[in-house]
Amino acid sequence: MTATSSKHTAKKPADTRNTGPGRLLIAVYAVFAISATARAGYQILTKFSEAPLAYLLSAFAALVYVVATVSLAKPGRTWFRVSLIAVLVELVGVVVVGALSIFDAVQFPHETVWSLFGRGYAFIPLILPVLGLVWLYRRRPAPHKA
Repeated sequence: MTATSSKHTAKKPADTRNTGPGRLLIAVYAVFAISATARAGYQILTKFSEAPLAYLLSAFAALVYVVATVSLAKPGRTWFRVSLIAVLVELVGVVVVGALSIFDAVQFPHETVWSLFGRGYAFIPLILPVLGLVWLYRRRPAPHKA
């Protein structure tokens, strides 16, 4: 078997995002999913009346992190799309909530994961979706053959 023929018969790698740097990205998303869920749960159960909007946004952020974690770990086009949507929602959420927490501090008397662009988490919530989008671009599925 020549190098040329083995190249053509070799199987294409599966449509996955959970290899190489993707594993680290998924691990960071998993940590944020767990921490945001725990934080939101605690905030909602113990002091919801103090900042309901902020705490509901914390719960929403937790849900986004869970969806991103699961979808990044799963292969296939559908999961790729779910990942893309989750990471885009995260980016928009961080930017919008970050800006609102600066300009409408009354609604955000307590911090959320996305408050002040993730300042309480070393700005990782702002950086993470950018890295996620770069990774998704690099691991995007090949176009369908006609």
